[in-house]
Amino acid sequence: MDDLEFRRRLLADPNDASPEMIESRNASLANRKLADELQMLDSKLEQAMKVDVPDDLVDRILFNQSGQPEKNRFGTKGWVALAASVAFVVGISIGQFRLGLSPVSEHPVGIAQIALDHVQAEAPFIDGIDEGVTLSQVNAKLIPFGSKLAQLPGHVYYVNHCGFGNSNALHMVMESSAGKVTIFVVPETTQGINQFSGDNMQGVLLPVRDASLIVVGEPGQNLAPVAKELKAELNWEI
Repeated sequence: MDDLEFRRRLLADPNDASPEMIESRNASLANRKLADELQMLDSKLEQAMKVDVPDDLVDRILFNQSGQPEKNRFGTKGWVALAASVAFVVGISIGQFRLGLSPVSEHPVGIAQIALDHVQAEAPFIDGIDEGVTLSQVNAKLIPFGSKLAQLPGHVYYVNHCGFGNSNALHMVMESSAGKVTIFVVPETTQGINQFSGDNMQGVLLPVRDASLIVVGEPGQNLAPVAKELKAELNWEI
């Protein structure tokens, strides 16, 4: 697949997970960044389309019209139909643009495995990169999660959004007290602290407000203090 076809299909569906799209996405760091950015933009659009319909919408419409002259009304049936139409359109929108935070995960092992797979897949493109990321750049990437860092707990080599299972996550590579680690902030909640390992890597996962913080490193690294330090530096919107 050439670059033009890749971009055309990516713009049409940022979440296209067909084998040929996955291969093209992983063909270069530029393709991967473009895919991650478009996935996050798609998520923001979905978030913007998420509108809750009040349970009392029909009653409120009828109440507001009850005291108006007959010539300005088109009847109870008309307003009920209008309310139903609004609810239908919004329902369709939400169905097409499903977003928001995932429910509490009953399978943190699944999240952990996604993190391990992601680090392994991204290694050829991210190893050796040092973008000298600033605090403001990191916080700009944290905006969709409703959070920001008070300060950088270490040198940040790389930060971006990435596809993470069926959602999008913050992906950051930084130097920590335990050495070089990979950080994910995932919009999926979990219960308690979980440690995991596999593929010659290890990690720790812990809940942070309505999300999960994942730290992945090499065997032997003490990652729990790194995760707790990051959690302490995260400030969340009320």
